[in-house]
Amino acid sequence: MKNRLAAETSPYLRQHADNPVNWWPWNAEALVAARAQDKPILLSIGYSACHWCHVMAHESFEDEATARLMNEKFICIKVDREERPDLDKIYQLAHQALTRRGGGWPLTVFLAPDDLAPFYAGTYFPKEARYGMPPFAYVLEQVRGFWDTRRDAVRAQNETLLEFLANHDASDAHAGALDDTPIRAALAQIEQGFDREHGGHLGAPKFPHCAEMELLLNIDSADARAMVELTLARMAEGGIHDQIGGGFCRYSVDERWEIPHFEKMLYDNAQLLPLYAEQAGHAGLARDLVAWLLREMTTPAGGFYSALDADSEHEEGKFYLWQREEVRALLDDEELAVAERRYGFDRPPNFEHHAWNPVAAMPVAQIAAELALAPGETQARLASARAKLFAARAQRIRPGLDDKILTAWNALMIAGIARASRSLAAPPLMGLADNALDCLHASAWRDGRLYAAAGERATRFPAYLDDHAFLLDALLECLQCRWSDHDLAWAMQLADTLLERFEDREHGGFFFTAHDHEKLIQRPKPFADEALPSGNGVAARALQRLGHLLGETRYLDAAERTLHIAYATMTQMPAACATLQRALDDFLHPRTLVVVRFDSVEENDTWQAALRAAGDSRGIDAYFVPDHAGDLPGAIAAQTYIAGGVAYVCRGTQCDAPLRDASALRLP
Repeated sequence: MKNRLAAETSPYLRQHADNPVNWWPWNAEALVAARAQDKPILLSIGYSACHWCHVMAHESFEDEATARLMNEKFICIKVDREERPDLDKIYQLAHQALTRRGGGWPLTVFLAPDDLAPFYAGTYFPKEARYGMPPFAYVLEQVRGFWDTRRDAVRAQNETLLEFLANHDASDAHAGALDDTPIRAALAQIEQGFDREHGGHLGAPKFPHCAEMELLLNIDSADARAMVELTLARMAEGGIHDQIGGGFCRYSVDERWEIPHFEKMLYDNAQLLPLYAEQAGHAGLARDLVAWLLREMTTPAGGFYSALDADSEHEEGKFYLWQREEVRALLDDEELAVAERRYGFDRPPNFEHHAWNPVAAMPVAQIAAELALAPGETQARLASARAKLFAARAQRIRPGLDDKILTAWNALMIAGIARASRSLAAPPLMGLADNALDCLHASAWRDGRLYAAAGERATRFPAYLDDHAFLLDALLECLQCRWSDHDLAWAMQLADTLLERFEDREHGGFFFTAHDHEKLIQRPKPFADEALPSGNGVAARALQRLGHLLGETRYLDAAERTLHIAYATMTQMPAACATLQRALDDFLHPRTLVVVRFDSVEENDTWQAALRAAGDSRGIDAYFVPDHAGDLPGAIAAQTYIAGGVAYVCRGTQCDAPLRDASALRLP
C-alpha cells in the first residue's frame, strides 16, 4: 500500500510513496502524532535530482527491515527542500552547529517531538558500514536509545542549540556611512581563491558561483573581467556543459569542469544564460541553452520545470555518456574525424566503465588545421555529427523530470531571458519570458498574494522572500525590454509586500518568511548567497532600481536599511555576500537611469539605436515608455512625451535636462 506521500504535489515526495516507510509530509498532523506517541522525528530532506538521495532511498528506505526499524522508533517525515526551503535552511544550519561541518543532501535530522529541535544530524548514511560511516540501522538504534535514556542531556543540548539559532542572524546595524570596504574585501578574497588555469574556485568540487561573476563584472577592472571570461570559457569547454544537448549541470566533481554531477537545475541555467549572452563569443552557447530550455523545460502553460535528474536507469549520467564503438557506428568517417577530436572520443575514457562524457577537447580551428579543412566545412561536419549524436541520445531512457513550477526559479529564468534578449538583440526571446510571467500571474498569484509554486494547489506554500525579490527583479528586467503598465503595477505590489510582510522593521533587512508564516524554531534572515543569490541582496538591488524609477523613497530607505544591517556580515564573509556587494555598489555608485518617452515605432527605433551606440549598458537601466501608456505613477508621470521623443537621464537623485536629440545620448 502507498503511504501518505502519494497525494503530495512534489515529484520527489511521490517517489517515496511506495516505500515501506510510514512517511508523513511535514504537517500539523505529523507533529501531533510525534508528541502523542513521544517518538522522536526522523526528518529526511532532499530533492528529486539529487543522486545521493536516490542512493539512500534505494539502500534504506526501500528495504523492509530498515523501514520496520524506522517505523517502530520514529515518526518519519519526508521534505522536498525545493518546496520548503525554510525548513531546509533551518535544519542545514542546525546540522552545521551539531556536526561542525557543512551539510548537504540528503539531510537526515532527528528532532525532539515537543520543541522540534534537532539533537542528532547527518547527511547520507549507508545501509552497511562504509566511507567511514556506521550503518543506518545502527544509527537508528543509537539515536532512539539516546532519546530514551538520556532525555535530560537532550533537553540541555536543545536549549543551547535553540539559543544559537535565535541569535544566529542577530547583528547591530552599521552606524557610520556605508563605504566600499566590503566590496574591496570581496574582490581580494575572490582573487586569492581563483584558479588561474581552469577558472572558478581553486580545487574541487567546482560550482559556477554566478553571483561572484556578476560582482566581478560590476567592477571596472580588466583583471576582474578576465576572471569571468576564463571561468565561462573553461565551463563552456568542460563536461559540466552538455556539449550535445545544451544546458549546464549543477557542478563538477573535478577541478577541470570535466565530470559533473549530472542533474540539470533551472536556477543554474537561469543565472548562466545572461552571463554567456553578454560575453563576446558565446552567443551560440546562449542560444543552445535557450533551445534546451524550450525543448525540455517549458511547460504547456508557459512556465518552467525545476530540474532533470542526474540518474536514469538507476545509473548516474547514463543518459549523457558514450562508448566509442557507439559513436563510430553513428557517424561517417568525415564526421567522426571531426567529432572525435572535438569531444575527446580519441582520448582515454574520462568516466567509469570505460565511458566518455563529451568535452570540447580541441578548438575547431585546430581541428580544421589538422585535417586540412576549411573552417566552414569543419563546422558543418561537426554540426552534422552533433545532430546525429543528439538524435541517438534522444532514443535513450531519459532522466526523471521534476515538474514543479517554482516561482523563485521561474523568476530567475525570466530575468535571465530578458537580459539575454537585450544582449543578443533578440526581441522574440521575450515571448518565453512573457509566457512564464503569465503562468505565474495566473497560477501563483491569488487574491493579491504570491505563492511559492504555480498550480492548482499553489496555496499550500506561501511565497518566501526569494519568490518576491526574484520576481520583482524579473519584472524590472522585462520592463526594460518592452513596457507594460500591468507589470509595473505588479512590481509595486511585490515591493510593498516586501516592506509590509517581510522587513525586519526594528533592525532592517528581510526575513526569509513572512510575518504570518508557520512558526518554526528559527526565522532566518539570510545575507549570504547559496546556489541561489541572496534574497536580501536581490531585494536591496531591486528596491533601489524601482525606487529611483518611481522616485519612491520608501523603497530606497528599505534597501539602505538592509545594507546597514548586513554590513557586518558582508565584511566578515565578503565573497559569500556577492549579491549584497552588488547592491552596495549600486548604492555607492547609482546606476544610470534612462526613461525614453516615444509615440511611434520610428521614434522608439531611433532611441533604441542611440542607446546601443551610447556605450556599455551593464550599469544602465533603460525604460522605453510609450506616450499611450496608462496613468503612470511617481516620477515617471512627470517625465512627459515631447514630439520626436525625449530621454530623461538620471544618476541617483541627480538628473540631466531632458534630451531631445538621440544622437547626443552619452552614457558613462
